[in-house]
Amino acid sequence: MKIVAAKNMPFVAEAFGTLGDVTLLDGRDITADDVRDADLLVTRSTTPITPALLEDSQVEFYGTATIGTDHIDIPYLEERGIRWCSAAGCNANSVSEYLTAALLCVGQKHGIALAGKTIGVIGVGNVGTRVVKKAAALGMTMLPNDPPRERAGDRAPEVGGQRSEIGNRKSEVGTSWAALPDVLAHSDIVTLHTPLTYEGKDATYHLADDDFFAQLKPGCIFVNAARGPIVDTDALLRAMDRGIVAHAIIDTWEGEPDFRTDLLERVAIASPHIAGYSYEGKYMGTVTVYREACRFLDEPPSWTPDALLPPPVVPELRADPDLSTEAALWELVRSVYDIEADDARMRAVPAGGEAERRAHFDGLRKAYPIRREFRFTEVQAKDTLSALQDSIRNLGFSVKA
Repeated sequence: MKIVAAKNMPFVAEAFGTLGDVTLLDGRDITADDVRDADLLVTRSTTPITPALLEDSQVEFYGTATIGTDHIDIPYLEERGIRWCSAAGCNANSVSEYLTAALLCVGQKHGIALAGKTIGVIGVGNVGTRVVKKAAALGMTMLPNDPPRERAGDRAPEVGGQRSEIGNRKSEVGTSWAALPDVLAHSDIVTLHTPLTYEGKDATYHLADDDFFAQLKPGCIFVNAARGPIVDTDALLRAMDRGIVAHAIIDTWEGEPDFRTDLLERVAIASPHIAGYSYEGKYMGTVTVYREACRFLDEPPSWTPDALLPPPVVPELRADPDLSTEAALWELVRSVYDIEADDARMRAVPAGGEAERRAHFDGLRKAYPIRREFRFTEVQAKDTLSALQDSIRNLGFSVKA
């Protein structure tokens, strides 16, 4: 059995080598010739899965080690009878930890207290649900917005007893969905976690356009760690010019791997689509697709990554009892995940044009350093107040009190 795989998937050769012969290629460079005689194809989102790629192939199974599927022509795969899967939820916690680090960083740099602020979470699936929980740990009030889930009768995430005035009604935060106009008008922070879709009543392409930004609460923090084209870049820049968006945190870029340097120069935090790039987020994508491939082939999974995982980079930290709650949390988070280093690397754009920017963006993703998730670090917190201990624990750290 021949398996073609993107080489930037952790452990992909080890996992899929138990099923057949694995050919590793750069995800952006996979061609129709490469997959012509392949039985299985596994990639990340940098490989467009189109008729042009697969028309003359014998591929029977395709798996993407990502939560997003906007790079896949799903109707074509289903028409061809090609089984496919995504790794839904594999890096959701990683994205929520990215957002935690980004908000604490901006808050500490600009003297913004996060506790008591209202955060509008647009898109409350695997990622958005975890974002809500992290925001609750930081003492924020939530306005969750997800029209498809609301229409389906799903209950909004439970986050505790904060209450919020929304329009003319009072709602228990965490038990009621908020309409988009209410989210935009009342949120101090707005963060996007929707898929990228182009059609239907819930299409998200350029969801954040001039009309969207015109409804925002002036001086807000705006975050896009979903997909670049959900945001109209020119509209965002105009909103920043008018002071509607005071601080932008951008991980996903319209046109990536190319990106607008005029936006890069203006944002508070910039990164090259790595919010979901924790070590766990990446290898769980491989594990998920591997298990689905085994199910397709009716083969019992015979590989696990356990023996290959590195030790935690920062196994233990101490919480500083002399700092304010948010300052103490920021010191812990930045010790485990240095988001400012990601920002600095992104801004080190080489001279040249589009080709150089694309190579810079992709190079940062390919060479991304190991980032372990918070749960692999134990925090010594015995001299701190119980409220701080609870916040540390609710962010995902192991706490020794």
